[in-house]
Amino acid sequence: MKKLISAICFVVLSTTNVWALDKTDGTGLQVDVLTQATSSWDGSPLPHYSIGTPEITILRITIPPGAQLPVHEHPVINAGVLLKGELTVITRDNKTLHLKAGEPIVEVVGKWHCGMNEGTEPAEIIVFYAGEEGQPNTVRQ
Repeated sequence: MKKLISAICFVVLSTTNVWALDKTDGTGLQVDVLTQATSSWDGSPLPHYSIGTPEITILRITIPPGAQLPVHEHPVINAGVLLKGELTVITRDNKTLHLKAGEPIVEVVGKWHCGMNEGTEPAEIIVFYAGEEGQPNTVRQ
């Protein structure tokens, strides 16, 4: 039974891109592409992947109302989806992104920036980091 379930999951995962393009296959599965990008939100191209041992990290981050994150950068590619609240991201060269609940972000890589919750409720975001074993996902200034 476990092998059958694993096989079904493999088929579903390996054909997800087809279902995202053709929702009329009769399965009832709905796939919405939130984002697909080769550049970050500020237009900078994403860097090439490292040749080290890959490490995926998924974080749920909650930012209280009125909080400002310290200035930081990400040495690895990362992307997320704001689940609730609002979030503003500002780069050192004053490029600004305002996110609302449900919106995706492909974060800047190797650029100093900060985030802030200017809203009245906590901002909750799920972030996926495609890093390398032993490498930090975030570096504070």
